Amino acid sequence: MASDGYLPLFETRRVKGRIFYRVFVVSVFVCIFFIWVYRLCHIPNKHENGKLLWVWIGLFAAELWFGFYWIFTQSLRWNRVRRLTFRDRLYQRCEDKLPGVDIFVCTADPKIEPPMMVINTVLSVMAYDYPTDKLSVYLSDDASSDLTFYALMEASHFSTHWIPYCKKFNVEPRSPAAYFINVGESLGEKSQSNELTAVKRLYEEMENRIQTATKLGRITEEIRMKHKGFSQWDSYSSPLDHDTILQILIDGRDPNAVDNEGCALPTLVYLAREKRPWHFHNFKAGAMNALIRVSSKISNGQVILNVDCDMYSNNSQVVRDALCFFMDEEKGHEVAFVQFPQNFDNVTKNELYSNSSRIFNEVELQGLDGYGCPLYTGSGCFHRREILCGSKYNKETKIEWKSKKDSKGEESLLDLEETSKALASCTYERNTQWGKEMGLKYGCPAEDVVTGLSIQSRGWKSVYSKPERDAFLGVSPTTLLQLLVQHKRWSEGNFQILISNYCPAWHAHGKISLGFRLGYCCYGLWAPSCLATLFYSVVPSLYLLKGIPLFPAITSPWIIPFAYVIFAKYAGSLVEFLWCGGTALGWWNDQRLWLYKRTSSYLFAFIDTILKTLGFSESAFVVTAKVADKDVLERYEKEIMEFGDTSSMFTILSTLALLNLFCLIGVVKRVIIDDGFVKLYETMILQILLCSTLVLINWPLYQGLFLRKDNGKMPSSLTAKTLVLALVLFGTEVT
Repeated sequence: MASDGYLPLFETRRVKGRIFYRVFVVSVFVCIFFIWVYRLCHIPNKHENGKLLWVWIGLFAAELWFGFYWIFTQSLRWNRVRRLTFRDRLYQRCEDKLPGVDIFVCTADPKIEPPMMVINTVLSVMAYDYPTDKLSVYLSDDASSDLTFYALMEASHFSTHWIPYCKKFNVEPRSPAAYFINVGESLGEKSQSNELTAVKRLYEEMENRIQTATKLGRITEEIRMKHKGFSQWDSYSSPLDHDTILQILIDGRDPNAVDNEGCALPTLVYLAREKRPWHFHNFKAGAMNALIRVSSKISNGQVILNVDCDMYSNNSQVVRDALCFFMDEEKGHEVAFVQFPQNFDNVTKNELYSNSSRIFNEVELQGLDGYGCPLYTGSGCFHRREILCGSKYNKETKIEWKSKKDSKGEESLLDLEETSKALASCTYERNTQWGKEMGLKYGCPAEDVVTGLSIQSRGWKSVYSKPERDAFLGVSPTTLLQLLVQHKRWSEGNFQILISNYCPAWHAHGKISLGFRLGYCCYGLWAPSCLATLFYSVVPSLYLLKGIPLFPAITSPWIIPFAYVIFAKYAGSLVEFLWCGGTALGWWNDQRLWLYKRTSSYLFAFIDTILKTLGFSESAFVVTAKVADKDVLERYEKEIMEFGDTSSMFTILSTLALLNLFCLIGVVKRVIIDDGFVKLYETMILQILLCSTLVLINWPLYQGLFLRKDNGKMPSSLTAKTLVLALVLFGTEVT
């Protein structure tokens, strides 16, 4: 609300239905408590069946874990808020004092992150609806690929046509590839149609040149002679052994750096930081910190946006949306970073791999925002530079926004490039606080999350903004293995945070709220949740085969809390998923991937973290592939699950699926032979339901193992191996 004539630049609204939801949560918790009571009141006699006693204890431990973890997840839904921005007020009050914005785009491998994808992201952020003299774009190439440099050089030339076209006709999105796919050849207005044809032809010619070089695998001498920047590869040895390569392709200070309509172009910089085989380079965190230092020398924008190279800007107003939070006169000084959701434009209708992050974007980040602490998720995030560099919160401090870029106008271009290179050297960070108190944190695969947490623990707040038009669109995994490997890295990083000095449970106690700590812990507990899930996925089915009940009979009053929790949990999650815009089949796929991630990705993440903690292994950073073969994409678009690999993750998933299938077949056989269906139904209904659901949810695995003939099926060697493993486990329990 406005007071004393003050109109805020943003507004916070609480999500409706909170009271009803909280009553629902309390009712579920009461039933969870009664499930715990049931386990404690019906402990088997050790002398009658000692093995069953340990199984009972295991079930109690698993249900205790599930119960408390469910409570933690409710902290993400307890206090949800939505943010609305008022860009018109920003225009009126702040247009003359808009700060410089430095945009970081990071890439690491031209084979799995193609140069054309990278430059489409670069061009989309260069064309923001923002004063170009206050905009600087930096590409960090951790592969130090001359192909990527060549693509960026071509993009710098094409930008002189693309940027004025975007601003003249106010087009969206401003990634050329995405725009040309969505727009027709004729736009009604002859002038725009003519310009569209011209700019599209220029793009296709650029694309053809880049693709030709990419297929060739090198830059021809003819091209090298045309630009002095290629000379920096003369002393190049390998992606892990080279000097700093830095080239200012567009110098925003140069009055001649203009587009084809005479308007200034944003600064554009290519950077490949120095690397040596004997020097650990700290993956993306190291690349980001090098960018922070180099950009402070070249442009020194007060606001920093970082995006992954596959996450193009889909909303040209997003910079102004972020500034509505930073520049608000009453609350802006508290905000350290503004996180936008990561959306994807290649998700199938029913979300085959549950890769839309729908619940995370629509629910969980809003819940964390209610405590003033949404996560920094590594892409699509605006930071205040001084805070990212270690500044502590002081409520008395007021921000002085600089209306011009803080650049060294008197320094020549060559001198500026040379002095900036030293800031990206391997040895620059020695005996400094970089990676500790300054920049992104080192030593954790989830460098983004731990960096955001450390900023919030210094007293700063963060904001989650979800505009009506998606801010960023990227590429999600198109194979099951890509998704599982990605989640292994995420869960491993979050688990490392949980057992480190930055554990949300106690880190900065008194500075961050209880809801904040519980919300962060949800992600840190992903990896250890594999143990309870594995136990519940195997033991009840095996004991169903033996005819030993582990849950209340259908005639027992104790079945009521079990039935209520099962119904409430899954009916509630289905309603939530549909409310967020998903489909019923999409929800079913989400449940399947919930199981797959917890019995493979999280298991390996848990084991690797324990081994790393004990000193037996080291952290690694795996870049998720952004391209796929044509036949893989065709199966993905048809929502056919992709296997086609002998990964250990698939071995575990297949063995568990077959074990449950064998148990269900064994039970059906016994029922037919003994005619004991009624007794089995009365005493073991929950175990039948659990085993049947596990078999049903694993149907794509059975197809991949036995029914499919395409290249995406399970390899024959893996099928044989998992059959043997499942039969051995099954036979051991039967005997």
